[in-house]
Amino acid sequence: MRKIDNEQGTDNGTSDRKRFSFRINLFFFSSFIIFTVIIVRLAILQFVEGPQLKQQETSNVTKNVPLTPIRGTIYDSTGQNRLAYSTPVQSLYITLFKNYSDGMEEKRDNDKKLLPELEKMTQKLANRFAEYGNKDEPKMTPEQIMDAMDRNYQRFSGFTPRLIKTNLNKDEVAYFMQHKSEFPGIDVVEETVRHYDPDTVAVQTVGYIKSYKSARETLPKYKEIQKSMSTESDPGLIYTDNESVGFDGLEFQYQEQLRGKNGYKTVPIDPRNMSEGVDSVTPPQKGNNIYSTINKEIQVKTENAIMDQLRWLHSHAVSGKTHPYAKTGFAVAMEVDTGNVIAMASMPDYDANYWQTGTISKDKYEEIKHVYQNATIKNVGSGQSGQHPDSTVLLGSTIKPLSVLIGLEEGLFTTNTYYQDTGAAYFGRNNSSRVRNSSGHVYGSMDPATAIRHSSNAFMVDMVGKRLYNKYINNAAEDQGVNVWDRYMKEFGLGVSTGVDLPGEFRGWREYTSKSESALSKLAYASFGQQGKYTPMQLAQYTTMIATKGKRMEPHLVSQIKDTNGNVVQTIKPKVLNEVKFPDAYWNEVIRGMSTDVSAFNGFPYDFARKTGTSQQSVGRELKDNGVFIAFAPRQNPKLAVAVVIPEGGFGAWSAGPVARKIFDAYDEVYGLDGVPKKKDETATDPNAIKQP
Repeated sequence: MRKIDNEQGTDNGTSDRKRFSFRINLFFFSSFIIFTVIIVRLAILQFVEGPQLKQQETSNVTKNVPLTPIRGTIYDSTGQNRLAYSTPVQSLYITLFKNYSDGMEEKRDNDKKLLPELEKMTQKLANRFAEYGNKDEPKMTPEQIMDAMDRNYQRFSGFTPRLIKTNLNKDEVAYFMQHKSEFPGIDVVEETVRHYDPDTVAVQTVGYIKSYKSARETLPKYKEIQKSMSTESDPGLIYTDNESVGFDGLEFQYQEQLRGKNGYKTVPIDPRNMSEGVDSVTPPQKGNNIYSTINKEIQVKTENAIMDQLRWLHSHAVSGKTHPYAKTGFAVAMEVDTGNVIAMASMPDYDANYWQTGTISKDKYEEIKHVYQNATIKNVGSGQSGQHPDSTVLLGSTIKPLSVLIGLEEGLFTTNTYYQDTGAAYFGRNNSSRVRNSSGHVYGSMDPATAIRHSSNAFMVDMVGKRLYNKYINNAAEDQGVNVWDRYMKEFGLGVSTGVDLPGEFRGWREYTSKSESALSKLAYASFGQQGKYTPMQLAQYTTMIATKGKRMEPHLVSQIKDTNGNVVQTIKPKVLNEVKFPDAYWNEVIRGMSTDVSAFNGFPYDFARKTGTSQQSVGRELKDNGVFIAFAPRQNPKLAVAVVIPEGGFGAWSAGPVARKIFDAYDEVYGLDGVPKKKDETATDPNAIKQP
């Protein structure tokens, strides 16, 4: 029995070992199968499904495609006249959903069908433009449309919409909206076109637009914007190459307020950087509206006054001769107590609508290249072959009120000092240099006010230039007297920025700081209007300082900024840049002397302060007489200051004075030099009145 039991035990052990071995083998075989499946699956994921999954992942990347913002309006001071504004137009854009470019590896096999497909679309577009477009406009060719599509991505990335045609008429809009499915990627988009007042109102002051692509290559402001766009988180602030931006004048100065914010389309893109449709659209936000201090009526009369005067100078003899080379004229009218610039004319002017689309033709640019810049704040050439003065001229006798103020403040003489004018003044070694009065006039005994009224060069040289030099001659620096003169010039806004809210202001030529002549010679000539060339805007600000007895008001051309709903965003308030405190007797003496006879003001109903100037300078080895005139009115409680410059116009009383008279008359009609408008127009009674249309 034991033997039998042992045999059974042996059989059971062998059977258990076999079962265990089978299980081990099954485990290893199952593991092998599982790992094989995993490895095969990984291989499929990497080599078969990987590219497809990568494409799906990339297709989830989106781009924000900007939509052009709607630019705000620039109004005149009444809020009723639009100096610059935008109107909506319908434009046709195409977004390429296929890659039609040359030389792409992935599409070489499809070249034979893709390019003909695009050519067929361009031909069809050209046919529809010819059928539905305006009959009097040039017809777009298939080649022009193909170029606009930029299929080789030379100008645009793959997902960027391409402009095909702007200013579609209603028939074109209706057709493409109804047949959109026949033209893959086609969109009709509402945009704006910039317009400027057809009466060419203060065009250089208002400025003009250019494409952002062009502007960023030229202006530092847009170069900085371009640098910052890579980190800009707000898609509404992203600029596009074709977007129009302010390039000069108020358009540039207030670019951020006028621009608003662009809208954008959120577009999914594929690995080829091509659009796969549109996820969402955020509409653009219209820019704010700018309310200028320029009054259209006064501005137009100022511009007409300059052009009429230039024609008069060409045909009428003054001091025995006509002035055929007087081709330009500039004027600034500035309110004394506010700094509001009511008129700013740089003539001749031009039609700013030449820049309407942000570009200008070569022929048009040649036509306007000498007049499109604002010569009231910049040094602009006349374009007359370099033989004629620029817009920035010597002040001539208009500096003499300031010369007398300096003499009084420096203690060089008093208001009761009398000087014997003999018609000339001498200075330098052995009195080798001589300065004569205009036309050699001898005025005899005169006080400071009389010296201003008669415009005595001799008084200024002997009593101001020479005495200022002698007062500081014992200082270590020989030019100390020149430095003192320079300090006064800057305090009165000559040789420094006026602070006007326009770009590119020229600070003038302070020739007395650079010429190699002696300090005595510099001061002698500077005292009667040589040695310093300044802009009409600087002249106007200087004139307001005399009118206010020492307050240098900041000139500005914008009074308010409002949003599209008429809410005030910003109000620009009067600002005093600096104040010169002289005894009241000094100011009264100078203002009393500003009473030169000017026939153009015969019958003028107000007592007013004025100073004529004939700035003589050498240009092209010839002496040129520039007409300069400054004035403010009324003499007591002054309201308006005016500066006029007529290069090569001759005596200021005859050339620039008549223009100033017409400006004062225009202001009196609209606002009233005494506060009472002479023209019965309730909409123009307040110089700061702004109405929301």
